[in-house]
Amino acid sequence: MSLAPGQVMSQGAYEEKDEMARLSSFVGAIAVGDLVKSTLGPKGMDKILVSMSNPNNVQVTNDGATILQSIAIDNPAAKVLVEISRVQDQEVGDGTTSVTVFASELLKQAEKLIAAKMHPQTIIHGWRKAVTIARKALEDAAVDNGANEEAFKNDLFNIAKTTLSSKILTQNKDYFSNLAVDAVLRIKGTGNLEAIQIIKKLGGQLRDSYLDEGFVLDKKIGINQPKRIENATILIANTQMDTDKIKVHGARVRVDSSAKVSEIEDAERQKMKDKVMKIIDHKASVFINRQLIYDYPQQLFTQAGMVSIEHADFEGVERLALVLGGEIVSTFDTPDKVRLGKCDLIEEVMIGEDKLIKFSGVALGEACTVVIRGPTQQILDEAERSLHDALCVLTQTVKETRTVFGGGCSEMLMATAIQKEALTTPGKEATAMEAFAEALRQLPTIIADNAGFDSTQLVAELRAGHAEGNSRLGLDMENGCVADVQELGITESFKVKTQVIVSACEAAEMILRVDNILRSAPRQRTPNHH
Repeated sequence: MSLAPGQVMSQGAYEEKDEMARLSSFVGAIAVGDLVKSTLGPKGMDKILVSMSNPNNVQVTNDGATILQSIAIDNPAAKVLVEISRVQDQEVGDGTTSVTVFASELLKQAEKLIAAKMHPQTIIHGWRKAVTIARKALEDAAVDNGANEEAFKNDLFNIAKTTLSSKILTQNKDYFSNLAVDAVLRIKGTGNLEAIQIIKKLGGQLRDSYLDEGFVLDKKIGINQPKRIENATILIANTQMDTDKIKVHGARVRVDSSAKVSEIEDAERQKMKDKVMKIIDHKASVFINRQLIYDYPQQLFTQAGMVSIEHADFEGVERLALVLGGEIVSTFDTPDKVRLGKCDLIEEVMIGEDKLIKFSGVALGEACTVVIRGPTQQILDEAERSLHDALCVLTQTVKETRTVFGGGCSEMLMATAIQKEALTTPGKEATAMEAFAEALRQLPTIIADNAGFDSTQLVAELRAGHAEGNSRLGLDMENGCVADVQELGITESFKVKTQVIVSACEAAEMILRVDNILRSAPRQRTPNHH
């Protein structure tokens, strides 16, 4: 009798084992790193993303998270890197490309160690030691100017410049850095980024962008209604204000004369009139609705001397409720329990060729609006992403005030500390620690390569400088040399840098542990099944 096992998995299921599974994971993850590698650093290149379903939808970007979320990926390990890039974007706003590239470089080093018959758990153990050393080195080198307002503002300005130097706004980075710092210092108390509204308007050039106090809503005031309201009280709602359809899906109404149709219409109008009267009873001077407001209710509001603004989409009403100090209501039976929003002035303003509504003197005094101008929609979209990244990083820095030096300085500092510790570490973990240090050194190498400079020469100089104890040396990509990054003002957030190292290491660990990939069988369609 044969002792060979029968088929355990169902028909169509697929399994990759041991070396094949590990190789497949490495190849997929490294490919993702190589895809975004060329966008890293101040001289990184952009990618054009074209939608398959809508060829007119074109994005031009060098933001790692945007690129990776826009492409269809089949490899499971590659999806892990896409996920850490997305989480990095959500957590700290910047470092999305760095975290992906670093995880990819770690796996390249792991591939060599696996080929040399080192066990994955030994590699992971060495990496964990290396991360602890790297974090300690970073903490020791971090500078905290949180207690000195002037020095801290200068730190924020330098961080914004460093963040924007790899984006489309690099030509105007001083201007936009000041704009971002001013916006973030306004919300320093709460750190709530929702209070900063970003509006994109075609026309002009990027330099024409500006920061405006108060809140700007990209909508219009109703017809024949005043365009300027002082000391306004505002009712914010999410309710249906249309009168021309019966709200029962699939309803059919049979009538035997046109007079009956007229009666139904009158009943609908009366129902809407009653609803409008309840809204007017709230004694608000302005009514803002998330949904459409049809002509008849708008006419009733005009007759009652109340301003109505329609279709202020969900994000709009949520932000309005926040900055005006009001609440979003859907029913209007208890006017005494509704908290109305308040502001000193509502007026219609022109930006470019469009009319918008500006709310000045809002309850949340820190609220502000950034208006971005630009010649094409792609430039506007990329400028918004770049500015949003800078705002996120600055907000995190306001909470965690420590800063570190950029330009490859921190990476080389950590690599040097790990290399030094590896020399006194017995066992195979020392080799894994050296591999971790080598992966860290790849980041300044890639930055130099992307700028078209001799990376071998520059990184060797950088490494020698740090080994001699000059821990402020980094890459100057304007002049293609090694320089003191403190003098250059190349500063990064401590939290961003820490998050990059920890997230990349954890993702690489997860992929390194894989020894089997199982794909379930696709669900079989039954013939003639509807």
